[in-house]
Parts: sequence; structure tokens; C-alpha cells
Amino acid sequence: MTTFPLRRRRLLTAVIVAVAVIAYAVMTALTAHAATIPLSQGKLATASSSENGSFTAANAVDGNAGTRWSSGFSDPQYLEVDLGAPAQLTSVTLNWETAYAQTFTIQVSTDHSSWTAVTPATTGHVGEQTLTINATARYVRMNGTARATQWGYSLWEFQVFGAGGTPTTPPTTPPSTPPTSPPPGGNTMPDSFWGDTSSIPAAQNVVELKILNRTNGQYPDSQVFWSYNGVAHSIAEQPYFDMPANTAGRMYFYLGTPNSQYFDFIEFTVGPGVFNGNTTRVDAFGLKIAMRLHSHDGNDVQVGEDYQTFTESRQATFDKFAAETPTEFKHLATATAPFRIMAPGSDAAFRQGGQYQTYMSSYAAQNGVTAITSDIFGCAGVLAADPPRCAALNRHTIDLPQAQWETVSNYYRGAPANYYAKFWHDHALGRLAYGFPYDDVAGQSSFVSHQNPQYLLVAVGW
Repeated sequence: MTTFPLRRRRLLTAVIVAVAVIAYAVMTALTAHAATIPLSQGKLATASSSENGSFTAANAVDGNAGTRWSSGFSDPQYLEVDLGAPAQLTSVTLNWETAYAQTFTIQVSTDHSSWTAVTPATTGHVGEQTLTINATARYVRMNGTARATQWGYSLWEFQVFGAGGTPTTPPTTPPSTPPTSPPPGGNTMPDSFWGDTSSIPAAQNVVELKILNRTNGQYPDSQVFWSYNGVAHSIAEQPYFDMPANTAGRMYFYLGTPNSQYFDFIEFTVGPGVFNGNTTRVDAFGLKIAMRLHSHDGNDVQVGEDYQTFTESRQATFDKFAAETPTEFKHLATATAPFRIMAPGSDAAFRQGGQYQTYMSSYAAQNGVTAITSDIFGCAGVLAADPPRCAALNRHTIDLPQAQWETVSNYYRGAPANYYAKFWHDHALGRLAYGFPYDDVAGQSSFVSHQNPQYLLVAVGW
């Protein structure tokens, strides 16, 4: 056996100790660094509602303290994050904006079905608030039960710490075929309605938009136009648009000519890595519109008029509206036909001096709200900053206990109500529609939002 002189052995021992100390210091530093990165950062976040397209759930887990999630202005509301796999949780940090929670709990779940509170009812405050927890779960939720202000719940960041979970990484290649859709009707269109999606070019900006002619042969592609920022193209010459990040925008669609009276639009905001948008019937119905947003992580959502509505003639849709709505609303199908079915808030019959000027105002007064009918339909005047109350009036639920205002089964159970909005919900994918300005209360609108979008399809019908 080889032996070393005492001095050499001491030197070797010192080197080994030094290496061990350095290795320990490096590992400690790496561990400390890892501990500062929340398990929740960049993961899929969802919420019970968002105030609008600028304040989505994803903003609360993006690691940017300058962006935030803000809910609708009602109780209760929640924000949750999917960690990708079960994790051992140690703490949660909430960075509240001025609109904080008066009372909330942190809840966890392993199956997204059964939820367990891991904190007692807690009072929030403006700024950072860290709560120690001890649980194993995949899903973590801030469940707000009472707001501290008249506004919603608003978080700059929602950070979950611990060990475990998995990265949320989009697939390296998009699926070669679109997801399988159920038969016509329901929540989605049949695959054939959307056509071949495998040939859609990759976006160079944020998301690639393709406009589809679904006018049932009434108009050729050369007479289906889209217009953005004042520039119009037919889909025969340019069916695609590579959408850049922008503050807010509308894209208009015209049939026949670029300034036709047959027109409609979608609304959207596009961030550096997110699309937020919706179809809308808030002002009127002009054209049948459906929208499908597909993202790189496989998320796929469809909103707009349903398949049956797209397949029927324009006259059939107008006739169906008149047949399915009460007497007060039937004239909306003829007053501006064949171009529009106007929303009641824009119709003279429901304004002051009109035949139906008291249609909603009497019901509102009986339930403590002084507002004229057109303001109720338009969520204007005293209702402009009161989404829950305006929604409850339009849906005829304000006469119920407030806890039941947003129970979907209670909607439109009797008159008076916004039967114009009800019609578009009844004939929409997933029964989601924007029938009045605050129709997003309780998540009932056609608003869609997702990070890392791949393509957006917009179908224009007749």
C-alpha cells in the first residue's frame, strides 16, 4: 500500500476539506436561489372571473409585479394555479393591490374536485402577505369570500412555494390535427366547420389569425372583407393576419363591399404572449360570428353562434328571434332588418318616451334601484360601476337573495328580463354570449383568454 509523508497527507486533507466546503456553499446557494422561484411562476392560472381582458389570471403568476389579476365586482371569487403535479407546499405569498380581500382562505386540491382549506379565514391587506401552509397538492386556490372595497379582488402576484410540481412546457410541435369535436350543437363546432388547421402558418408576432367564409355560398371569398386599423382586405387576397401585441382593438367584417351595411366585429387585446378577446352582441347582431382560439399547450376554446345558427338562413335567424322573444322584443327583428337586430338598450322603444320605457325600471325600483330601462340594458348611469347589480337586473335575479344572483339556473326565470341577451345565450356555443355590457359577471360571456396562443380562427356567417 502506498503511503504519503505526513505533510503531503495534511495537504491532501486540506484540499479535500476545501473542496467539500466550496461544494456545500455552491449547493446552499443554488438551493437558496431555487427557493426564491415560486412553484407557481409561469404555470396555468384560472379564475372565477376577470374584470376585463387586461387583468387576466395569468398576470398573477407571471413573475411581473407590474401586471395584475382583477376579478369581477362581486363575491365570492377565486384565483387558482395548477402546479402540474403534486408538490409539498410550505407557504403562499399574496401581493394585493388596493382592492384586497376582507376575508379569504387558501384552499388546495389534488384532483381539482375536492378542495381543503389550509388556512383559517384570513384578512388581507394592501401589499405582500405571506402565509405558512403544510400540505401536499397540485392545485392551490385563493378563495375570496368578502371584498374590502367596492371593486373586485386584485393581486399583483400569487406565489406558491415548496418542493415538487412540474414545469408547464408547451409541446415542441403543434398537433397535426385539431381536437376531436362532438356533434353539431353544444360547446363546439364539428371539425369540418373549421377546416384544415395544419396548414396555418406559424405566427411571427403573437398569434396567427385566419378568417373563414361560412356564408353558405351567399358570398364568395372575394366579397368577404376584414378591416383592421382602417385597412380592408378580402379573404380571397389575404385570409391571414399575423396579430402583433397591441393595447386594444377591433376587427370588422363586411359582406359584399368593404363598407357594406352587413357588418360585425370582434374585440381583443393582445399582449406579448397572450390573446384576450370576445365576440359581442352588446350593441347589435350584424353577422353570425364564431371564434376558435388554439394555444401551443393544447388549450382549445370556441365561442360565438352555434352550428345550427350558422347552417340556417339569415331570414330563419331573424324569424327565430321574433318567435322566441316576448312581445316587447319582437320588433327588434324587424326595426332595422335585414341588416341588424338591435340590442334593446339602443332601441327607441325602450328609451324615455318610448312604448316600453318602464319595462325594466319598475322591476328595478321594486328592488331598490332607481334607473331608467335603457340604462339597465346598457349598464349605464348608476349601474355603470355596479356589474353584479346590473347583471342581476338583466337576468331577473335581483329579487332573489344576493347569494343566488349568479346561479345560472335562476337566469331569465321570469319577466321582465333582457330576452335579447337570453336569445343569444340560447344559440351560442357553450351558451356563452355578450348580450349586455356586464354579461361577463359569473363568467357567462364569450370572452376567451390564454397564454402562448398558436392560432385564432374567426368564422363569418350570413
